[in-house]
Amino acid sequence: HFGIVGEANIQYALDPYSKKYRIVEVNPRLSRSSALASKATGYPLAYIAAKIALGHDLVSLRNQVTRSTTACFEPSLDYCVVKIPRWDIDKFPTVEKSLGTQMKSVGEVMSIGRSFTEAMQKAMRMVNEASLGFDSGFYIRTKPEHVTVEQEL
Repeated sequence: HFGIVGEANIQYALDPYSKKYRIVEVNPRLSRSSALASKATGYPLAYIAAKIALGHDLVSLRNQVTRSTTACFEPSLDYCVVKIPRWDIDKFPTVEKSLGTQMKSVGEVMSIGRSFTEAMQKAMRMVNEASLGFDSGFYIRTKPEHVTVEQEL
């Protein structure tokens, strides 16, 4: 129990060796990741949090989409959502081009797929349209400059 009253965003990571989840970050507020979760699930986190702060409970609040279920339902998702940062390093020629621990991204992309692989592939293509994404060796491939969209299709 963290003792947080109100909204909180908790980010987890899966240890691939022990198969245990670890808490990576806790934000006692709605964050950009919370906005992503709302977009990905269709569940209006900020709206529900505001209603709860005004004294409503989850059982009395209706889902605005279905109008039949309450706000305390668990969404059933059959898709995976990936969010990755986007760097526009070419836009700033004097900036150090190596990536480090500092937040230098100029934005982010969100993709949805039927699997993690599909969602990640879509995200990679959105970050860099010239990228074909990952190949079987898990390296980034870039299409040649002379290949047009028509030729690719």
